[in-house]
Amino acid sequence: MPIPHRRRAAFGTLTLLAAATTLAACTSSPQGATTLDTEADVTLTWWTGQADAAQTILEGLAQEFEDEHPNVTIDISSGAPSTEDLLQKLSASFAGGTYPDVSYAFGSWASELADSGRTLDLTEQVADPEVGWEEFSGAARQTAQPTGDVTIGFPAVVDNLSLIYNTTVFDAAGVDYPTEDWTWEDFREAAKQLTDPSTNTYGYAYSVSGTEETTWQFWPHLWQRGGEILSDDGTTATFNSEAGVEALTFLRDMAVEDKSVYLDQTDTKFTQLFASDRIGMVTSGPWTLYDLGVAGTSYGVVQLPGVDGVHTTVSGPDLWVLFDHEDVNRAYWSYELIRWLTDAEQDVRWNVEYGNLPLRAAEIDTPEFAAQVEAMPGLDVMAANGVNATEPRPTVAGYVKVSEAVGTAISQVLQGQGEPQEALDTAAAQATAELADQ
Repeated sequence: MPIPHRRRAAFGTLTLLAAATTLAACTSSPQGATTLDTEADVTLTWWTGQADAAQTILEGLAQEFEDEHPNVTIDISSGAPSTEDLLQKLSASFAGGTYPDVSYAFGSWASELADSGRTLDLTEQVADPEVGWEEFSGAARQTAQPTGDVTIGFPAVVDNLSLIYNTTVFDAAGVDYPTEDWTWEDFREAAKQLTDPSTNTYGYAYSVSGTEETTWQFWPHLWQRGGEILSDDGTTATFNSEAGVEALTFLRDMAVEDKSVYLDQTDTKFTQLFASDRIGMVTSGPWTLYDLGVAGTSYGVVQLPGVDGVHTTVSGPDLWVLFDHEDVNRAYWSYELIRWLTDAEQDVRWNVEYGNLPLRAAEIDTPEFAAQVEAMPGLDVMAANGVNATEPRPTVAGYVKVSEAVGTAISQVLQGQGEPQEALDTAAAQATAELADQ
């Protein structure tokens, strides 16, 4: 059975890390082994960023790895009271030279960690065909290679946005269920047909909190139309392009003209209304399926609608980042540990057992994943949707401010308080200025 946890693709503030990196430059680690000896005793520090059942699973896997490699001792802990707190903990540990060998990290931290001068570069190792690097989604691989030049770790957890539809609402309105070939025009028409003011039923829901929930829902619309969030060098916001304006205009028309969108100020109420048959469609991820099962909601899942056959989704990959202690033995075994952990055989006992999406497509055909799909129908569709997660969210230090600027613009426009071009131009200017300050 799936474990009742809800994980969203989060990001944390990155202001602490730059200062800690400067301090770290003045703090060198003691020189470790310079000649590889795979039989030498090694102790690795692993910060998992997990708690409760997830931590218990990882502790069991760490023990298994130790049993298979008696010379390796793994000092495993959550590392901090919460995953968000790991960034501050890493910052302090860089300054003091007490950083771990491996740490969980939100994908949005990747560029900052790569710039810290403390990470290992695994590019040569992951090029080995036996690693199966191409089996990870494009977004996950690119997040682990934030600058394009170095590979700082392995994907740890992946997710994506899919279209979840309430079959009770569809049946009541006599509307055909979504298909994988749907366009956004199909989606808009269905949302209008599903909307019934007399019963306070809406076809769709969208966050207008101005948080990352607002922003990351927008990115697939932008990407599918050929737009980009930032310039290639990551210094200039480009989401106010023609593609961005078309995307926001589409959502504005649904919200303001069709009045088919429930605008959620809280980021949480729309899921409750969907579960109680008051919203026909939401775009969400695997964390929603457990809640729908508990509520007894009748639903289906399909990939996002598309533009000209392009169904790009957004993913929030997190990472296992490996750190350099100038000790070839520690580096070797850190890599071996995480390569082993992210192999399909172990991942079905970590991500799949916990109710996350599998890291690799090969896991979709396993009995373990089939059991989770039975408990959370639609999880298999979300796993298959990973092939549409081809674009990573930016990992630049200023992404938090970029997200805030875009989220504010979207929220205003969907509530009829601005025009798409003007709002996105203002947001792009703010975002570019923030990027320049990093």
